[in-house]
Amino acid sequence: MIPKEMRDRLGIIPGDEVSFVLEERAVRMEPIHVKPSLLGILAGLELTAELEADRRKETDR
Repeated sequence: MIPKEMRDRLGIIPGDEVSFVLEERAVRMEPIHVKPSLLGILAGLELTAELEADRRKETDR
């Protein structure tokens, strides 16, 4: 278990991944900060059809 003070200083929260590196007679632990991809996050929301419908309503006014 990583002590709370160290987790807080490193910004590690439950579920975060960390890496361990052996350096001679010591171990270095570093958080792995992965930025999630936003690619495809809006897929399947039918936004194009909704925007086209809004555009038609505006044009009809």
